[in-house]
Amino acid sequence: MLRIALGVSYLGTHYQGWQSQPSGNAVQDRLERALTRFADHPITTLCAGRTDAGVHALMQVVHFDTPRERAPFSWVRGTNHYLPGDIAVEWAHAVPPEFHARASALARRYAYVLYQSPVRPSTGYGQVGWTFRPLDGDQMRQAAQMLLGEHDFSSFRAAACQALSPVKRLTRLDITRKGAYWRFDFEANAFLHHMIRNLMGCLVQIGQGLHPPEWIGEVLAAKNRDAAAPTFMADGLYFLGPVYDPHWGLPERTAAYAGLP
Repeated sequence: MLRIALGVSYLGTHYQGWQSQPSGNAVQDRLERALTRFADHPITTLCAGRTDAGVHALMQVVHFDTPRERAPFSWVRGTNHYLPGDIAVEWAHAVPPEFHARASALARRYAYVLYQSPVRPSTGYGQVGWTFRPLDGDQMRQAAQMLLGEHDFSSFRAAACQALSPVKRLTRLDITRKGAYWRFDFEANAFLHHMIRNLMGCLVQIGQGLHPPEWIGEVLAAKNRDAAAPTFMADGLYFLGPVYDPHWGLPERTAAYAGLP
C-alpha cells in the first residue's frame, strides 16, 4: 500500500462542511467519490483540520492509502476530472506510511476576510464576512495582543466542541487592511470548534467601539462562552492549511493564496 497526501482547495458555500454527512453533501464526500472513481477502489481520506459549513480552504491537506501506483500529476488531474468546479486538488505527493495529515501537523493557519461597506457584498457573497459599521484597527490590534500565547479558550469554544482540552497556543493574530477589506491572520497549534468565529465576533465589536480592548481579556478570563460575543458568520473564513516539518517535503501554500486581500 502507498500513502498519498493531497492539497485541496474549496469554496465551502454550498457544502455542509468538510466532514462526511448522511446527505453526501460534504467536501469529504465529494472528494472521496472522485478519488474512488479515479483509483477504481474505495478510498477514505483523513484531513488536517475539519471545517464547518460555509468555511473555505486554500490548502486542506488529506492523506489516504492505495495500492494504485500513479504519478503525482495523475492524481491531481484524474481526481479533478470528477470533482465539481468549487473543489480542486492542487497537488499530490507520495509520503512515508508514518505521515499523518492531522497528527503530523505542527500548527494550523486561518485567515478571515472582512468586507467593510454600508452595502452588503454582492460579487463577494459567501466569500467574505461583512460589517456596515467602520472599524478601528488600532483598538482591534490592541485586543489581539491579549490573546497571544497559551490560554484556556473556553469562552470561545462551541458547546459541541470535542477537543480534549480548551488550552491552545495562539502564536499569530495579525490584522491588516486593504481598501474595504480587513484581513485577520490566525496561527495556533490547534483550534477549538468555532474558536476563530467567536474571536472574530469579539474583535469586530471592539473595532465598532461597543467594547474597549481590555474587554477581550475579561472574556478570556471568564472561561465561559456566555461572556463572549455571538459567533460571527462563516463566509469570510479560510483554512490556509497546516504547518509541517520541512522533512516531509510538502508545499507550504498553493497558488490560491494570491486571491486573498
